[in-house]
Amino acid sequence: MRTDMTVAAEARASRGKNEARRTRRSGMIPGVVYGAYKDPVPVAVSPRQISSILRSKTGHNTIFNLSVRGGETSPVMVVDDQYDPIKGNLLHVDLKRIDLAKRIRVSVPAITQGEPKGVKQQGGLLEIVTREVEIECLPDDIPEHFTIDVTELLIGQSKRASDIAMSGAIKLVSASDTVIAHCVALKAVSEPTPAEAAVVPAAEAAAEPEVIKKGKKEEEGAAEAKPEAKGEAKPKKK
Repeated sequence: MRTDMTVAAEARASRGKNEARRTRRSGMIPGVVYGAYKDPVPVAVSPRQISSILRSKTGHNTIFNLSVRGGETSPVMVVDDQYDPIKGNLLHVDLKRIDLAKRIRVSVPAITQGEPKGVKQQGGLLEIVTREVEIECLPDDIPEHFTIDVTELLIGQSKRASDIAMSGAIKLVSASDTVIAHCVALKAVSEPTPAEAAVVPAAEAAAEPEVIKKGKKEEEGAAEAKPEAKGEAKPKKK
């Protein structure tokens, strides 16, 4: 989505870790501008301005003007960004020049709207499977997001990428059968019926006498064998 915002940039004379550290110490962050069949240009930009763009509703799809002091001014998009893994500070950005007359591919958020009948009337659950779809269009036609009405969904039904209404010359690039959201039944844990619950104790009770009976037999057999063994051990009287 195109905006009228302009971000000022300074051209950097060189690249490398030392140069990047000096740029960050000055309150700027290093970046590179490339694309549109022009040479890449290393620049320094305000991290606050870039972060504000990335946090906006259109995020990476925001097209804004980059004005390099003493150089070019062109529409660009943020195509890559790097953050400090500990502090979370923005460290570096890659900016791509955009030709407003040529179609580009972007990913646009897909947002569901409404409460499905499968949830409200059937006690099901709405699952979001895919949160964005890829499209192809002119830069000025990039939508902020797509809205998909899921009100009529019943359990077992779904909304797919092909159900998204594409306006104008926007073309769907994602597979048409990509599931955006579907309504599923909740998995209930079945409890045993009173009759089923009574089977287990009865089976256990039936097993106990058998074990006891077997134990008694073993004890009786051992008792009978004991005197016989003693008799064989005693010497015969003369």
